[in-house]
Amino acid sequence: MNKGIKIATIGGGSSYTPELIEGFIKSYDELPISEIWLVDIEAGQEKLEIVGNLAKRMIKKAGLPIDVHLTLNRREALKDADFVTTQLRVGLLEARGKDERIPLKYGVLGQETNGPGGLFKGLRTIPVILDICKEMEELCPNAWLINFTNPAGMVTEAVLRYSNIDKVVGLCNVPIGMERAAAKLMDVDHSRVRIDFGGLNHMVYGLDIKLDGISVMDELIENLTSLDEEGNVKNIQGMEWEPELLRSLKAIPSYYHNYYYKTREAFEKVKEEADTVGTRAETVYKLEKDLFELYKDPNLDIKPPQLEQRGGAYYSDAAVRLIASIYNDKRDIQPVNTRNNGAIASIPNDSAVEISCVITKEGPKPIAMGDLPVPVRGLVQQIKSFERVASEAAVTGDRDLAILALTINPLVASDTTAKAIVDEMLEAHKEHLPLFFK
Repeated sequence: MNKGIKIATIGGGSSYTPELIEGFIKSYDELPISEIWLVDIEAGQEKLEIVGNLAKRMIKKAGLPIDVHLTLNRREALKDADFVTTQLRVGLLEARGKDERIPLKYGVLGQETNGPGGLFKGLRTIPVILDICKEMEELCPNAWLINFTNPAGMVTEAVLRYSNIDKVVGLCNVPIGMERAAAKLMDVDHSRVRIDFGGLNHMVYGLDIKLDGISVMDELIENLTSLDEEGNVKNIQGMEWEPELLRSLKAIPSYYHNYYYKTREAFEKVKEEADTVGTRAETVYKLEKDLFELYKDPNLDIKPPQLEQRGGAYYSDAAVRLIASIYNDKRDIQPVNTRNNGAIASIPNDSAVEISCVITKEGPKPIAMGDLPVPVRGLVQQIKSFERVASEAAVTGDRDLAILALTINPLVASDTTAKAIVDEMLEAHKEHLPLFFK
């Protein structure tokens, strides 16, 4: 008889955990999990207890034989795990607040995964993820590492380049959100729609869109650029593009491209919000406080609908779908972060890309997309250079490389500004960047 699956979730005290648990409950028939280990650090112990108890109530309500363990001992959680999921935030929301606020002083966008914020989240996170990889080599060498921690592309790049873990997949909810939005726009069920994705995490493009296996790219672009009854462009919410851009780009951008194609407007919007209602980190802090109050209710035994306001919708759909496809060798197609292996001709073979893959028990097999369209190729290559240099800075603690990475980044594009931002942010995040202060 096969033993059940053991899942270790690092960052188990996250407000997202009920979403993941709900996904595992719904998929139990194809994913017979026997143990879920939720692990966190001491600073997250209270949240771990609250979320963990809700997870136990959800599983009890579902009547499933899954044991939920809560621990601060990561090694205990990793021992003999089949899948390790990482959803951690080094420095908690306080660090995110600094990432978002400090760059604004220099006239640069402050955002969690793009520009200086993305760089510093990567610098803090990569050494921690690489420590987890070392423990996995020893305690669960056959396990799959499924990383949701942002910046997911940079983290996947670092794991592929600086660890011995090959079984790593980076995951993001943006592509699945884009597919769902396109399906809604076309007024069809999501199951009938597939987008061919190519690019990088938070820099991914829809290269083609298929409805029932037939390309409808031209129709979608026409739909996206046509006017509604009020004379407004019928864009997908959060992706308010000029029709001229969409018609000429030869690819569908994600809402993260707002930061690159509408840099000035994005900066002004973020700056105004920071000056009035607060940064996104401060908003999320309030949302999380309310969520954890809800989670404490001993009668609550479902994922509360308020969680959807937190962002990250469809995250558990993407996560559970990926794990189930690896476990069952489903060979379906999903967009994930993995080693390029020649799938995108204009990106190095050994680099991490976000791309549509056939998901097998041996992991994701990227679908060859050839060259990216000329209009998007240069920007993707520039961000890949940024990720590569940033990853090296994270593992070496090299200040010069951190400054170089930020200078390469199109949201900064000035070595003087990059140097000033890096120095202030190094000081602000000092306790979480020991390699830079050896």
